[in-house]
Amino acid sequence: MPETVNVSNKRPDKEKEMTFVEHLDDLRGHIIRSLIAVFILAIVAFLFKDFIFNNIILHPKDPDFITNKLLCAFSKKINSEALCINQTPFTIINIDMAGQFKAHILVSFIIGIMVAFPYIMWQLWHFLKPALRIREKISIRGTMLAISLLFAIGVLFGYFMIVPLTLNFLNTYQVSSQITNQINFQSYLSVIITLSFSTGLVFELPVLIYFLSKIGIVTPYFLKKQRKKAIVFSFIAAGIITPPDAFSQVLVALPLIGLYEVSIWISSYVSKRRVIEL
Repeated sequence: MPETVNVSNKRPDKEKEMTFVEHLDDLRGHIIRSLIAVFILAIVAFLFKDFIFNNIILHPKDPDFITNKLLCAFSKKINSEALCINQTPFTIINIDMAGQFKAHILVSFIIGIMVAFPYIMWQLWHFLKPALRIREKISIRGTMLAISLLFAIGVLFGYFMIVPLTLNFLNTYQVSSQITNQINFQSYLSVIITLSFSTGLVFELPVLIYFLSKIGIVTPYFLKKQRKKAIVFSFIAAGIITPPDAFSQVLVALPLIGLYEVSIWISSYVSKRRVIEL
């Protein structure tokens, strides 16, 4: 009598046939394709220097930046000047002979990495795909898509919300009226890149919780128990970088709290699935 095979748990033949060296060669191919994509996009960014720097990198400090305009308009409606941020453009100086050229190269490659991020995830998916069962393929494919979307949303949130609020705070903060701020270009660039990139990583919290819940390290009970601390931390983080008013703090804190609540839901869903599978 023929043996019944569980198709949902069967790995493709390619996985059985490939040796360790062949796996390394396959991985090298995916890495090379990812690097080529980053390099090509970096060249494109390098060629569009004026647009990249004038309309993206240097724009959040200007009064006509969309976030600054909207917050200032709202501030006038509620008769409060606290939200009218970055209304006095500050001058950025360069004290390194090759500083602007190095910044040009750095920004080009960082933009190349950020824009190529979905493609890099796609290459990673194709490397893992032969070793996965059918159920795992469906799960991982959705995870890769979620990683790309959350990272993009996080970068945009960091750039359009966190960056202008932080620039306003750091530029107007004084320990003494005798000290005048002269912002170094490298320092300004570091703030823009660090905040945008790190916010993109913070928005990966639901994906991290998904994997930690899947292996049983994190439980929904633990996350619910830490909910109050997470809310307090979100408002503290928002209070540090925003003007001293409740609206701007809530504006930054709510997405962070929302991410935590989504993480609780994901952990609960994964935990229930683990119980069913066991």
